[in-house]
Amino acid sequence: MDRVDPMPTSDDAGRSADAYAAAPLLNCLLREVARPHARTGDLREYRLPGSGRLLRVRGARRPADPELRTDGRWHPLTHADLVKLVADELREDTGLANDELPVEMADSRAAVAALLAARARTPVPEDPYRRSEQSLVTGHPCHPAPKARGGGPVTAWLPYAPEAHTSFPPVLLGVREDTVVEEGDVRALDALGAAPPGYRLLPAHPWQLELVGRDLAPAFADGRLVRLGPAAFPAWPTAAIRTLYAPGPDLHLKFSLDVRITNDIRRLWRHDLLKLRRTDAAAAAALSAGPAPAAWLSDRGYRTAGFAFEELAVVVRDGVRDHLVPGATPLLAAALAEGFAGNPLAATADPAAWWEAYLRQVVPPALTAFADHGVVLEAHLQNTLVAVDAAGTPVQALFRDAEGVKLLPDVSRAAGWERLVYCLVVNHLTEIAAALAEHHPGLDPWPAARRALARHRDLPEAAALLTAPTLPGKTNLLLRWTGADGADARYLPLPNPLAG
Repeated sequence: MDRVDPMPTSDDAGRSADAYAAAPLLNCLLREVARPHARTGDLREYRLPGSGRLLRVRGARRPADPELRTDGRWHPLTHADLVKLVADELREDTGLANDELPVEMADSRAAVAALLAARARTPVPEDPYRRSEQSLVTGHPCHPAPKARGGGPVTAWLPYAPEAHTSFPPVLLGVREDTVVEEGDVRALDALGAAPPGYRLLPAHPWQLELVGRDLAPAFADGRLVRLGPAAFPAWPTAAIRTLYAPGPDLHLKFSLDVRITNDIRRLWRHDLLKLRRTDAAAAAALSAGPAPAAWLSDRGYRTAGFAFEELAVVVRDGVRDHLVPGATPLLAAALAEGFAGNPLAATADPAAWWEAYLRQVVPPALTAFADHGVVLEAHLQNTLVAVDAAGTPVQALFRDAEGVKLLPDVSRAAGWERLVYCLVVNHLTEIAAALAEHHPGLDPWPAARRALARHRDLPEAAALLTAPTLPGKTNLLLRWTGADGADARYLPLPNPLAG
């Protein structure tokens, strides 16, 4: 029988929402702005350079219990207090004002509260893959507002939230044939239903239709679009929110979603769609020629309507079943770090062997793709699936999302390597290593990671990484505060644990 989390009291729920929302915001503040000051046991003090004040937190990977030193005493901070503190410090530090980001931070906390309440009354999915994709209540561990949902009312987005264990059918539309725009292999879409004569089938995300419905009214009125009703099959949202997985046809469908989630408005932009086939083909070739049994979940192609090119675009992505080694279960890498019921990272009785197996599956494919093919995989936690055997041991890595792939020489080799190191090492391996060490005290994960990188000494950048004093850390807080483009990436140096 499915498990339902116990219903918390209102006070407990408020404290839990504060804690979930504060941890990633504190990670940003401590990484990008604050300066280490002192440490006593599990308590860490930081100097805030804008005001000179002292901030104290408990823990490192997920900082908790923030307190501010004022009038000679430590005063606990709620999430709302923390948002004000961050905004004050950033105004002092950058000389810039930003009225939008504090609202997003508050929206993120409100979303967490709604998600916790929904999870308390919803059965946990039995399928481990779905359970992992829908587990991320914290989300991006170094983003100031990882759970913001565009500021809309809870009723608008909660029915489509993966963290609430939702499942729903896509809406099927018919788009008049003379207005269809498509590229690649999208035949799988035509098998999802029946379109009337003169029309082609176009699935749509119901939330996106609600967001852009007014703009589409003329197309429905003049017959360029027709509504065919809900699909006859269920689908559930992955961690990416706008990507749905349909277990029946074993297919992922990636949609536009005109909502800011973390740094970007999650629309399928025209420029990305037009280069999709090239980047996907390069990634597929690199993974198929690289070390087995790694696999690439291909973004086969896209279909849309010419009069709503970005708004109605859908990308057809491979499912998982045809790529898995026999008997393996795919799990989202980000869920291994955040935690979920049945997490093999926490349950393993031999964490050192588990970690060696993990590194063996994840590291060689990403480095080989770069070294031999000039392909920069966006191998961060949310774009990597790690398949485990019946004992929970990693036996395969599956990578996804051609939109995030970069190719040399479209980007310089140095810029491509910096991005790969950030995605694979800083965003991915550092988080898995820290979670593993947290669950299994006494384990030092970094000697094994150094050995994994050392096997690629024929790649000059990999050899240099083993002695580099720093790693590139993305500055999500400062990017959002300064209003940088969502696709921009600026880095600050972080201590490199690989350097020993």
